[in-house]
Amino acid sequence: MNKNFDLKEMKWKPNPYIKPPATPGEILREESLKPFGITQRQLAKHHGCGVSTIHRMMNGRSPLTAQLAVKLDAAFKTSPEFWMNAQQAVELHTTKRKLQKLPAKLMS
Repeated sequence: MNKNFDLKEMKWKPNPYIKPPATPGEILREESLKPFGITQRQLAKHHGCGVSTIHRMMNGRSPLTAQLAVKLDAAFKTSPEFWMNAQQAVELHTTKRKLQKLPAKLMS
């Protein structure tokens, strides 16, 4: 039986040992900007957007947009799907954590 699912209450219980997925901002910072010595300001200028847009996304305060995913694809020779999948993983993880706090009758 799955220990993360309580049949009595019919609600999902998160596994406390599962580490949250890396955000697109963390991936961008650690895998693309740092190795190449690129600053957030340089990236924003290259993409024609404000530094605050890049800063908010990199710090997890705003989600990665499809438009920025396409621009990151072009700049770093990845794919927009790579960036959007990373964003989706974060959103699903966050949503699962939030849903566990809802009353059981709302989950059925």
